[in-house]
Amino acid sequence: MTSINHDPETFGYRTSMTEGHEALALWLRRLEIRSPLTDFDRAAVMGLPGQIRRYASSRDVVRLGERTQHSCLVVDGIVARFGQTSEGHRQLTALYIPGDMADLHSAVLPVVTAPLQSTMTATILSIPHDFLRRAAERSPTLARALWRDCVADAQIASEWLLNVGRRSALAKVAHLLCELSCRYQAIGLPHQSFALTLTQTHIGEALGLTGVHVNRMMRTLRDRGLIETEGNVLHIRDWKALAAVGDFDPGYLHLRRETDG
Repeated sequence: MTSINHDPETFGYRTSMTEGHEALALWLRRLEIRSPLTDFDRAAVMGLPGQIRRYASSRDVVRLGERTQHSCLVVDGIVARFGQTSEGHRQLTALYIPGDMADLHSAVLPVVTAPLQSTMTATILSIPHDFLRRAAERSPTLARALWRDCVADAQIASEWLLNVGRRSALAKVAHLLCELSCRYQAIGLPHQSFALTLTQTHIGEALGLTGVHVNRMMRTLRDRGLIETEGNVLHIRDWKALAAVGDFDPGYLHLRRETDG
């Protein structure tokens, strides 16, 4: 995908654009992993309109205090949610990959309390809240699927808190790599070898480590033969060993079908 190195560009409302359609298909796939959907629900999701916007590295996607009127579906790249202290220290609290609706909750809580920012170049499909709310109002099964998606995000955040607060530095890094791999696999994208469009600073801000410490931990994982890196592509060479180092259990990701009731 072409990188854009300037301010976001907007290409108007279109429901048939290839990029937006592909991102909606990835999101639908993820929704269906967790929830049963009807043909009506699938058509409603795939028919959502939106605006394609492109962001250069480290650009705000939504800003703190902003009142948003749309939710952000990641088309390409990785988008991070973060908090920041008054002294300027950042903590990444979530990472969103293609097919993730980074702020679905904003459809009912539109004032931004934790902003979103691109890590490298990123493409976003901005979907108006009105259309999301209408789709949910027309279908109880789709409404439950969207609700479940928000709950799953909250449970992932809980696991991140445990990871940052209680695991060793090496385990933290291994756990994050395992999580990203599982999330890519769930939507049918390459997961044993994938583009890690995160700098060591980003990883450090997600895990409470310095960039130098992240570099040492990545080198340790490479030396043990668990991973290889080639440019920004990460290759997982020994999944079981990497998961063991990271104390990783994918249950918190809820990448399986849930039933109502």
